[in-house]
Amino acid sequence: MTLFHFGNCFALAYFPYFITYKCSGLSEYNAFWRCVQAGATYLFVQLCKMLFLATFFPTWEGGAGVYDFVGEFMKSTVDMADLLGLHLVMSRNAGKGEYKIMVAAMGWATAELVMSRCLPLWVGARGIEFDWKYIQMSFDSNISLVHYIAMAAVVWMFTRYDLPKSFRLPVTVLLALCVYKAFLMELFVNIFLLGSWTVLLVKAVLTGAISLCSLFLFVTLVHSN
Repeated sequence: MTLFHFGNCFALAYFPYFITYKCSGLSEYNAFWRCVQAGATYLFVQLCKMLFLATFFPTWEGGAGVYDFVGEFMKSTVDMADLLGLHLVMSRNAGKGEYKIMVAAMGWATAELVMSRCLPLWVGARGIEFDWKYIQMSFDSNISLVHYIAMAAVVWMFTRYDLPKSFRLPVTVLLALCVYKAFLMELFVNIFLLGSWTVLLVKAVLTGAISLCSLFLFVTLVHSN
């Protein structure tokens, strides 16, 4: 039974990535190693972020239950390094915008999935006691995939030299939302004391809204050119 539960969690977490890779056309371009390179860039960026955070943002030593608003906001600002990493990956790949976005997003999201969720699923989902948190973790991995595709699309639009002035403000707002989404989620949890399923639902709704706005701007920009 535990192995069956692990199989369900594994399939729910990993199969959407495989389906996205196959259906997006990346397999036709033999983009596997491009995605691997994007994943390696993700690892390098996360290492730099950890070193920076450990050096300049020591552990919060305030009272128990007190939320460090300023500290968490500054830590979330470090996530701008992800934008630079995605831009670096896309700038090193030749091809259409859709291809660059999908290669960067797939590599980035898959590397995060393997590094942050593979071991917990393998160890926890095979445990004796059933726990919903591993199903939630699998759903969260799918939300992360959508999030990184939207983020890569926004970064690609922001770095275009021919981006119309009317697009600058909404694209910049979407960039800020992509960077500070995790901070906003933590803020909502601490203020409203949200449950785990409610947090997952709010994260899905917020990510969906950002993705739909990004898709609308991307399609408008591509067709206008």
